[in-house]
Amino acid sequence: MAVGARSGRDEGEERPDDDAVKREAEEEEDGDAKAHAHRSFWKELPLLVGIALLLALLIKTFLVQAFSIPSDSMQNTLQRGDRVLVDKLTPWFGSEPERGEVVVFHDPADWLSGEPTPEPNLAQQILSKIGLMPDAAEKDLIKRTIAIGGDTVECKKGGPVVVNGKALDEPYIFPGNTPCDDAPFGPITVPKGKIWVMGDHRQNSQDSRYHMQDSTQGFVPVDKVVGRAVVVAWPITRWSTLPVPDTFDQPGIGNQAAANALGLGASGLAPVGLGPAVLGLTGAVPLVMWRRRRLTSGRTAG
Repeated sequence: MAVGARSGRDEGEERPDDDAVKREAEEEEDGDAKAHAHRSFWKELPLLVGIALLLALLIKTFLVQAFSIPSDSMQNTLQRGDRVLVDKLTPWFGSEPERGEVVVFHDPADWLSGEPTPEPNLAQQILSKIGLMPDAAEKDLIKRTIAIGGDTVECKKGGPVVVNGKALDEPYIFPGNTPCDDAPFGPITVPKGKIWVMGDHRQNSQDSRYHMQDSTQGFVPVDKVVGRAVVVAWPITRWSTLPVPDTFDQPGIGNQAAANALGLGASGLAPVGLGPAVLGLTGAVPLVMWRRRRLTSGRTAG
C-alpha cells in the first residue's frame, strides 16, 4: 500500500506569526537602546556636573550673586536673614553707583574690624571658590548710597539729610529713627570716584558717618563696590525689588544717570552661592543634552 507523501511539517505544528517575531525583535532593540541610554547618562553625569560648576563660577563672578543679610543696619528695607541678589554685570561696563541705590561693597578700611571670621576647611574653601558656599574670608557691607562723587552732603541735628542743597524725604528710615541725630555731619564734598553711604536703620548702622577719621574719611571707593542689590529673593514672603526712592529723582539734586546700574552692598554680609549654582546647572543641562543628541544622531547616521 502506497504511503502518501508527507508535508514538510507535522500537522500539529503551527507556523510562527511574522508580526510577533518582528515585535519581539523591536522590543529587544528598545531594551538594548534603553540600557545604552541609561549607561550613557551616568557617563555624561561628570560632564554635566563639571559644566554646571564652571557656569556657576562664571555667573557668580560676572553676572549675579546672592548675599545673606546678617545684621539689622538696613531695617526695615532689609531684615536679618534676607537673601538679596546683587547684579555684578553692569559695573563691568563702567556703570557706577547712583544716589539711592542699595549697594554691596568690600570693607574699605577695616569697617568690620573686630567682627569674627570663621576659619574654613579645605572643602569649604574649594566650594566657596565656585559659589556653592559663602566665602568666610570676604567681608562685605550693604548700605544705601546717599551721595556720589562731586556731591555736597550734610545733616544737622534735628534736620534732614541734604544733598546738593536738596533735603531728602526718607520714608525708608527705620521707624522711630532720626536722619542723623546720633552722628550729624557736614557739609562735606564727596571726592570723584567715591560714594557716601548710610544705613536705613540710622541709629544702628556704623556707616560713613562713623569712619570720617579713618583713612577713607568715611568715603567708599567705587572700585570697592560689588554691585547693586536689586531683589530680595528669600524668604518668598519677603520677595520685593529694591528701587531708587523718588526723593533722589527730585529736580536739581544732580545729573542722575538715566539707566539704573545693578550692584550690591552689605555690612557684615555673607555671600550665598546657591543662586549661581542653580543657574549654572540650568545652563549645563541644555549643553549636555545638545551634545548627546549630536552623538546619537551621528551613531544613527553611521
